[in-house]
Amino acid sequence: MGTVYITQEDAFIGKVDERLSVKANKQTLFDMPLIKIDGIVVLGRATVSPAAVTECLERHIPLTFMTETGRYLGRLEPEMNKNIFVRAAQWKAKGESPQAIHVVRGFVRGKLKNYRQVLLRRERENAQLDLRSHIVRLEQAIAPIDSTPEIDSLRGLEGAGSAAYFGCFNQLIQNQQFQFEARRRRPPTDAVNALLSFGYALLRHDVQSAVNIVGFDPYLGYLHVERYGRPSLALDLMEEFRPLIVDAMVLSALNTQKLTLNDFTTEPLSGAVFLTKEALKTFLRLYEQKKQSKFKHPVLQRQCSYQEAFEIQARLLAKYLMGETDKYPPLVLK
Repeated sequence: MGTVYITQEDAFIGKVDERLSVKANKQTLFDMPLIKIDGIVVLGRATVSPAAVTECLERHIPLTFMTETGRYLGRLEPEMNKNIFVRAAQWKAKGESPQAIHVVRGFVRGKLKNYRQVLLRRERENAQLDLRSHIVRLEQAIAPIDSTPEIDSLRGLEGAGSAAYFGCFNQLIQNQQFQFEARRRRPPTDAVNALLSFGYALLRHDVQSAVNIVGFDPYLGYLHVERYGRPSLALDLMEEFRPLIVDAMVLSALNTQKLTLNDFTTEPLSGAVFLTKEALKTFLRLYEQKKQSKFKHPVLQRQCSYQEAFEIQARLLAKYLMGETDKYPPLVLK
């Protein structure tokens, strides 16, 4: 099972028997059994046939639309999961409830501990790197999490830890073609930020799909404040995955020179940087490979892929909110 990424401008997405067919300029670009597809992401303009839309809805395959530069536009997905009990528990925990505070602690702890592991691993691999001050700042943000009683204060700890991590992110990049000064999002004005933003957009698609499968309302979160149209719970749950998937993949792509400066272009008016068409395919392939890579889940104690872990973490969250377990364990890898 995997996600299909369609990057060809003005492609036609259709259904032939039990297969998804993608064509452009009278040429077949892609043909795969629908049973092997768990998501479709369209980057740029494409036409989707009514038959393909119906089949995707019936098979619970979400169809996400982004611009060719990776900006999220929207998604078409099946009717919401009928598990009203999950959503009832989710809404009951809204606000500053003990359950909400507990899960926010988990999201922040998971993210910051994974940040810390990234820095420790890089320091072990490269004796010339001195990341100690940044690791200490991360540990100072992690230490008070369990005794912090307010969600706003937990957000402050998350911000402090993220600042410590991205404050040394440039040192993790061993390819001298690329420089990272600070996290810039809207728009990303350098190649590294462009890769991070695009990767996080893809991660959002995958985590939101898992949240929907389990039966949550993706728009009611706890760490991320409510905002019209923002899938706050999906953004909450993806926090612990950011360093494990996107950051790790971006650093690997740059440090192994799978991407070079020639793979990027700049929009003259806004200064936004984005990938060329060919480099976009490379990035999507690397993301999919990372997503399908396996590890031993620390709670289940079995091998699983990151793709499977999205749903596993969503189900662990549901079990906690419904009172079936006494805590939510974030995904922290060593």
